[in-house]
Amino acid sequence: MEARAILRYARISPLKARQVLRIIQGMKAGDALYQLKFIPKKAARIVEGVLKSAIANAEQKGLDLDSLYIKKAVAEDGPMYKKWIPRAHGRATMVRKRTSHITIVLEERKEED
Repeated sequence: MEARAILRYARISPLKARQVLRIIQGMKAGDALYQLKFIPKKAARIVEGVLKSAIANAEQKGLDLDSLYIKKAVAEDGPMYKKWIPRAHGRATMVRKRTSHITIVLEERKEED
């Protein structure tokens, strides 16, 4: 049994989000929440919200919160906002504002006796 949460159109580049997701991949859900508190990045605040949502979804499904771990944490490319800014000599440069879709999947880890 698994629970998941998806945040779509997050205003952060997928590259920056993946840096944080790589840290918490495979951790227990409680430990990952604690770890995210001390990462000084904007992506950590966004991922923390998605993780809390996934934990709440797991609670709704009746999963044991103490045995949850992060099975999958990915940040995929979302649409890009494109705008033009003026530059020297009458030129213009495109600015690409990247977005990402962040997915976190939690699963119960079976206790082995």
